[in-house]
Amino acid sequence: MVTPKSKKSILEYLQTKHNLSQRRSCQLLDLSRSVAQYDCKTPSPQKLIDRLLELAIERPRFGYRRLHVMLCREGRQINHKRVFRIYSLLGLQVRRKKRRQISRASRKPHILPTKVNDTWSMDFMSDTLFDGRGIRVFNVVDNLSREAVAMTVDFSLPASRVIRSLDEAIEVRGKPQRILMDNGPEFTGNALDAWAYKNGIELHFIAPGKPTENAFAESFNSRVREECLNQHCFSSMAEAREIIADWQRDYNTVRPHSSLKYLTPQEFVDNLEEGYPSSNPVRVIPCVSLTQTTLT
Repeated sequence: MVTPKSKKSILEYLQTKHNLSQRRSCQLLDLSRSVAQYDCKTPSPQKLIDRLLELAIERPRFGYRRLHVMLCREGRQINHKRVFRIYSLLGLQVRRKKRRQISRASRKPHILPTKVNDTWSMDFMSDTLFDGRGIRVFNVVDNLSREAVAMTVDFSLPASRVIRSLDEAIEVRGKPQRILMDNGPEFTGNALDAWAYKNGIELHFIAPGKPTENAFAESFNSRVREECLNQHCFSSMAEAREIIADWQRDYNTVRPHSSLKYLTPQEFVDNLEEGYPSSNPVRVIPCVSLTQTTLT
């Protein structure tokens, strides 16, 4: 098939080798003169390519959609499909580990909150310093805004340290109505039970062996692992705390979140305060609830 671009090449050949006029050459090729005279004015994509590479190097776990959001924040008027084409040509695709096939049996519905501080989810992560010593990270996330409420880093995080971290978060953000967690020993002991009873907070436990019931914490943990822990080698506990705290601030105020329509958690909270309705559907989450005992 002869395309207009190939016809323009033949047109140039007729004009130079056979001394034909442009009008006569266009007649022979059945080509519009406006097409023959058109000069493409598309700007060079080199600046866009360079900036896309810079962002991809700075944030290696971001896909093309989040990189597109970052480019648009800089004032660039660019279609996401163009970003995807360049992203693919540069080979910047993020490889993901293939997940194991899981059962497709029906699952019980979960409850998504309707306001900030309605439900928090919390969980632990593990990593190592450069010298091989193990460290733990205690994460707390708000289920509606997806904000990283707390990220506590230490060599050991017993129940007393968990309670202190929660108290510090409550002083800044206010008290949640309920907290969702797994059945770890730090969470199932009497210390956290007594603390929750004293503060009027409901403790909800997922079913044993069902981490998908704690989906918000698990999803947040995967982001921490891919975008923070796997990207750094910590030489000391002080460095680990500093880097993780910087990442937490970036996550809450800069990183676009796909489930929030690519707003940051802070932008999402600001929109709620201005009266915009939440875009999250409300579902019901039955969890194993800890019966609070009366303190004597």
